[in-house]
Amino acid sequence: MEVHKAAVRDFWEAVACGEIYAGGKTLQEQFRSHSEARYRLEPYIRDFAGFDGEGKDVLEIGVGMGADHVEWAKSRPRRLVGIDLTPRAVEWTEQRLTTAGFKSDLQVADAEELPFDDDSFDVVYSWGVLHHSPDPTAAFREAHRVLRPGGELRAMVYHRPSVVGLLLWARYGLATGRPRQSLSDIYARYLESPGTKGYTVGEGRQLVAMFPSPDVSSIISFGDLLQGAVGQRHERTVLRLAQTVWPRHLINRVPGLGLYLLIRASKGD
Repeated sequence: MEVHKAAVRDFWEAVACGEIYAGGKTLQEQFRSHSEARYRLEPYIRDFAGFDGEGKDVLEIGVGMGADHVEWAKSRPRRLVGIDLTPRAVEWTEQRLTTAGFKSDLQVADAEELPFDDDSFDVVYSWGVLHHSPDPTAAFREAHRVLRPGGELRAMVYHRPSVVGLLLWARYGLATGRPRQSLSDIYARYLESPGTKGYTVGEGRQLVAMFPSPDVSSIISFGDLLQGAVGQRHERTVLRLAQTVWPRHLINRVPGLGLYLLIRASKGD
């Protein structure tokens, strides 16, 4: 499924990732509501990100609603930079930083063509973004290029297979008489923005083959557990029914079917 970057940009420009959780009348209420939902549903973000930016130059690729960017700002990095493909996300993040009393160099930019010099950052962080790029391999090459020797990439992309993917396959493949439809096609057509990709652990290692000894593993996401607003673009009645009987304790025991693929990789000297 060939997807143009403009289609991805238009999808996320309409509604930023996580914006559904930004409830409240004031910006402060919206940001607080979003953060509370984000870290309640995804408590593993804090451990993975580390938010250990003190004295470092940090780049976040795909700032979204800006919750993680504020956490990086709190850690007092020497330099904090954030990019996103959409002006909407940059505007949300600018407002969030201002509300929290922080600053950052925020830019509308393309992860496949980062506007930074070689060896510019100590940390490149990206949570749930690069699988939306038409060319994620190029984006990972760019992350490697802008990292300093010894610098670290921390990125989450979608994993295949996953409980989420299998549910979507059951709905849009099996139930429509197309059981041979691949999970890759299911992800591209029905999981968030057009062309969304998922990777096996082996394919994830290939994405970061330019790094020595990357750490790549999958974990269960809140989507696999049918928590939060997952699936709201699909049948809400069916979703609500499934949420009441979903065997979360069993699903938590099969991380190999988790939607999230966590990648940690350090650039060699």
